[in-house]
Amino acid sequence: MKNTIKVERAKKDITQADLADAIGVSRQTINAMEAGKYVPSTLLSLKIARYFGVKVEDIFMLEPGD
Repeated sequence: MKNTIKVERAKKDITQADLADAIGVSRQTINAMEAGKYVPSTLLSLKIARYFGVKVEDIFMLEPGD
């Protein structure tokens, strides 16, 4: 699954740690998501989308084969 978390963070000028604190996860979790090594739960995806004020599908995109 592809995501635009890093792009959204850059728009708000926040660090991985800032985002992690805001949604209640570790910085390492944010790093793993950005690297495509961790697929978040539905709840976590919704929290991230709400934080950035966008729809889930604006941040997370299925890739062929997902």
